[in-house]
Amino acid sequence: MTSFSPGRLPTPAPLPGSVAGSTLAAGLRRTAAELGLDLPALEEKWERRVEFNDDGGRQTTVFALHEEPGFRVRCRAQDAWLAHGTTADLAAVARAVAAWTGGCSLESTQAAAPFIRFRPWALEHEREPLDRIELAWRHIIDNFHIPPGTRHPHVLALLEAAHAQPALRRLMPVTSHFILWFSTRATYPYTRVGYSIDPHHTGLYLVRDRGEIIARTTTPEEAVLVTVAALPENTGPTH
Repeated sequence: MTSFSPGRLPTPAPLPGSVAGSTLAAGLRRTAAELGLDLPALEEKWERRVEFNDDGGRQTTVFALHEEPGFRVRCRAQDAWLAHGTTADLAAVARAVAAWTGGCSLESTQAAAPFIRFRPWALEHEREPLDRIELAWRHIIDNFHIPPGTRHPHVLALLEAAHAQPALRRLMPVTSHFILWFSTRATYPYTRVGYSIDPHHTGLYLVRDRGEIIARTTTPEEAVLVTVAALPENTGPTH
């Protein structure tokens, strides 16, 4: 993190590799032209982030990393972030964008740009779209499989333990400051039901009833079982 004193804005780190001294958008345009690739029109969010959107609803977002030289790419379709990857090669980024926004499947996009990664559920969703609640579970779990979420393995363990329980998997997962709670409503405003679980920094899992701690467990599985046991009978999604 760049430190700065009050009244002085931090100086942005230079963009990595071949785009040093230019914007990410300009570097991508130049690289794509050199490779003979056709990219859709891009939207430049900031100097370090651009988005590509095709006519079919596909989106590719490219970030220039702050913490190290390189780029992070995310691919979206069918209302879901399906694939991601990190590389220091801007040409590989351009190939990924061209493949994904050109209509390639996940596997074909990975063949064109091997740094692209996806989890098995993404292939399932590509074949037959998952419902809104299951997609929310997949997204929230995936957030802790990629940086910076990988810094919090205890949170990932909680999410996976909760998702493994059918009674919780059919509810919308909601998190705030890593605290996990559940909603019977799949869209905002959410309707809270049951307890929440706090993956505390001490390593314990705190089960709360609207803020009051009612149980402390050493494993996420124990916390999840306490939560499931206290759910009202016949709890399920309402929307």
